[in-house]
Amino acid sequence: MHRIVISGYYGFNNIGDESILKAVIDNLRERLEQIEITVLSKNPQATAEKYGVCARDRKSFFQVLWAVARSDLLISGGGSLLQDVTSKRSILYYLAVMWIALFFRKKILIYSQGIGPINSKFNRRLMVKTLRRVDYIVVRDEGSREFLLEEGLSDSRIFVTADPVIRIRRPGLETGRKILQEAGFPEREEGPAIGIAIKGRKNDLAFQQELCQGIRLLQERYGARIVLIPFHFSEDMAITEAVTEQLGNRVTCLRQKYLTEEMLSIIGNMDVLIGVRLHSLIHAAIMDVPMIGISYDPKVNSFMKSMGLKALCSVYDFEGEYLAEEYERIEKNREKILEKIRRNRSMLISRLNLNEELIKKLLEGERP
Repeated sequence: MHRIVISGYYGFNNIGDESILKAVIDNLRERLEQIEITVLSKNPQATAEKYGVCARDRKSFFQVLWAVARSDLLISGGGSLLQDVTSKRSILYYLAVMWIALFFRKKILIYSQGIGPINSKFNRRLMVKTLRRVDYIVVRDEGSREFLLEEGLSDSRIFVTADPVIRIRRPGLETGRKILQEAGFPEREEGPAIGIAIKGRKNDLAFQQELCQGIRLLQERYGARIVLIPFHFSEDMAITEAVTEQLGNRVTCLRQKYLTEEMLSIIGNMDVLIGVRLHSLIHAAIMDVPMIGISYDPKVNSFMKSMGLKALCSVYDFEGEYLAEEYERIEKNREKILEKIRRNRSMLISRLNLNEELIKKLLEGERP
């Protein structure tokens, strides 16, 4: 029996990170035999029940120490753990977990992470010092690889795959249809169903005003039915509620927390998904839904590029008029866009097998 510990941003009700965890666990179980998985989580009980794994409190030093000490391998990832833009301290936590594993001479794999940006010189030096001692570094995009090479890390242990969420199996649409009906989303009429996933860490009033203007234009020109979808419930509800308050019954607001399969099913019922959250865009790609990406971070641009598409703009230069123009472009080119999404999605999925191949090597005793 091989014991694997997974460290990441888990147990925080962020559907993106929970989707990552589901994808990683499913892939490990599908491709490896005789494994016991322990997840470091903010909410160990919920994580254990949801995924059928062992779970330990990520904030308890002794629980983390015990879990890592009895493990054979530490997986760090996926997601954007090694960056200090959203938090200057979180990167230190993830590096500290790796140093615990190094202390106990455990094998370590970075699992399809997006690396950077890292603004602090201290954080950057500590990351480089740590990653030089891990076994394999698997990143989800070329930008992350280039960043690590610029910092002096060896190319021989860096591999590029994709975000693990892209490999989640597509659920049916009935669950999402029922959720939307219960939330009061209008039944299908002539107008398109458009979902919007807003990132709400900072309530930018200028962006909010432009978004409301964009929604009005979509409704006036195309009769669009709009639903607001919070991906990180605790962070996104404030701006979602603010937009709802401005627009009243012109929009539907989802106010519940959903599992990965439920969220995928919801998005599958959309004609277009407008996403500021990275994983809302990935969910759209899984469900064959054309997406409009609004970038708040290079990872959004990287993912859209991997789909053969471009982000519409950034949150800093966004104008409401852009949404109507982009929606019209999508409608004119829907089949070509979907063909691009399907082709590139298949390519990314095929790359992801490398994570488990490297893990298998490590568990069998091979080290680089």
